[in-house]
Amino acid sequence: MHEQINFAIEILGTISFSMSGSFAAMQKRLDPFGVLIIAFVTSVGGGTVRDLLLDIPVFWMHDLLMCGLILVTSVFSMVFKSIEKNFKVTLFIFDSFGLGLFTIIGVQKGLNSDIHPLICIALGTITGCFGGIIRDILLNRIPLIFRKEIYASACIIGGSIFLLLTTFTDLSFTIIQIFTILLIVSIRTLAVKYHWQMPKFYGYEQNSEM
Repeated sequence: MHEQINFAIEILGTISFSMSGSFAAMQKRLDPFGVLIIAFVTSVGGGTVRDLLLDIPVFWMHDLLMCGLILVTSVFSMVFKSIEKNFKVTLFIFDSFGLGLFTIIGVQKGLNSDIHPLICIALGTITGCFGGIIRDILLNRIPLIFRKEIYASACIIGGSIFLLLTTFTDLSFTIIQIFTILLIVSIRTLAVKYHWQMPKFYGYEQNSEM
């Protein structure tokens, strides 16, 4: 049962990040091949870095289903763009859900490899964030994780709550997964709506060079 739930989460996360990457690429007016490439790196970037750190086979290199899913989702996104005009909102929705879904997958992969819980949280954050980082770099944008928006912090909070609930409660594992995924999405949504930001340690004035 757990394996089926995890598989469903990975599928939904792949779809979400593929849609996110596709819409981000279309915002930059890339051609269909460019859209496909951005969708691909957004979907598999974080998981690839995670698997390399864990020294295990990279998941998508042994699973053509994920590659096919990204291709189909990218094509659907390009067709869907003729209907959906608000790229910014659509990009935000899919990016937020991909962040939540992949963070939990990353934490679980760390637990399955008997990694220290704190490192599991880091792996969850890497899985959730690094695809978006690569996407934004390729699109010549400052990655969201390095800007004022709450992004990686949502992964850290969600991953921490996931570990606490699995360790100290008797709740169903599936309920814990769903709750923490929705928690990460909610934190991202509320942070954007109410302009929550990480504290800054510098002013807005341009400092003179030394």
